[in-house]
Amino acid sequence: MSHNTFGHLFRVTTWGESHGPALGCVVDGCPPGLSFTLGELQAYLDKRKPGQSRFVTQRREEDLVRVLSGVMPGEDGETLTTTGTPISMMIENTDQRSKDYGEIARRYRPGHADYAYDVKYGIRDYRGGGRSSARETAARVAAGAIARKVVPGLTVRAALVQIGKHRIDRARWDWAEVDNNPFFCPDPASVPVWEDYLDGIRKAGSSVGAVVEVVAEGVPAGLGAPIYAKLDQDIAGLLMSINAVKGVEIGDGFGAAELTGEENADEMRMGNDGQPLFLSNHAGGILGGISTGQPVIARFAIKPTSSILTERRSIDADGHNVDVRTKGRHDPCVGIRAVPIGEAMVACAIADHYLRDRGQTGRLGKA
Repeated sequence: MSHNTFGHLFRVTTWGESHGPALGCVVDGCPPGLSFTLGELQAYLDKRKPGQSRFVTQRREEDLVRVLSGVMPGEDGETLTTTGTPISMMIENTDQRSKDYGEIARRYRPGHADYAYDVKYGIRDYRGGGRSSARETAARVAAGAIARKVVPGLTVRAALVQIGKHRIDRARWDWAEVDNNPFFCPDPASVPVWEDYLDGIRKAGSSVGAVVEVVAEGVPAGLGAPIYAKLDQDIAGLLMSINAVKGVEIGDGFGAAELTGEENADEMRMGNDGQPLFLSNHAGGILGGISTGQPVIARFAIKPTSSILTERRSIDADGHNVDVRTKGRHDPCVGIRAVPIGEAMVACAIADHYLRDRGQTGRLGKA
């Protein structure tokens, strides 16, 4: 299977399967001299790991990351410094239950990639989906933690803004609330609503979709290139590569179709500091594929988890009509754990474009 690598200068290759002994990634092209600790990496992985609340899969994985290469340890015993060589990271799988999937070894789960994988490769890993499983994204989160170190002053945060038909009140947005609830929700008033709603979905053995919003601040103006290397193009592509994502928008996105030209134009004035001041940010921090220096804003929609207890009509590999009921431990709303994954993919895209710009124009200082 090819196409396991993304990025141009900041290149990430992921490896491993859901029910294999381990998974991981290799980050190539990371500049030397960047310092981080395992604790910093682990903090991001802990946001994504399963089993943290009743609203996510109860698979028990510690998701402890090991850095195998590409770093030199510091005298304090905690700090690691990149050497400029490939950074290899590994996360062991410790709580696989392959027997849960025995009944679907030859049955195609509706809404899953089972049939598509089988028709393309002639073989599929039915144990949790193999490479098609969202378990693979743990490695992306580890790579995103490294990417954040590449761009000085970069901050990438994300939040869940919608579950099913229930949206947050954006007037109550508070970043400080995101880590205070199991949904990464910035609106505290929405939390009890989501709890009641998702409890009903979970007890029914069903699932529901969600929308995640990612905001990157401290993005230098001038990243990206017109036509075939647009920053928003690459961000959209990486977000679309996340499991179960079916829609991506930048800035106002599809909402811009409802605006007039006067409403949509991000007007400008000179600020007191002699720098351009944008009066709005409908474009999501990117114009003509190039960053403006404003916050880069992206949203992505996650479909409902296809693994549900309700029987659904399908077929099997022998051409028979069957009814499929998926057992195992699954997220009633996979969008919750997609929050740190979205952050990681946006961070990787920005880091890659930062290095590209530095190499082409030389105008940005060393990382």
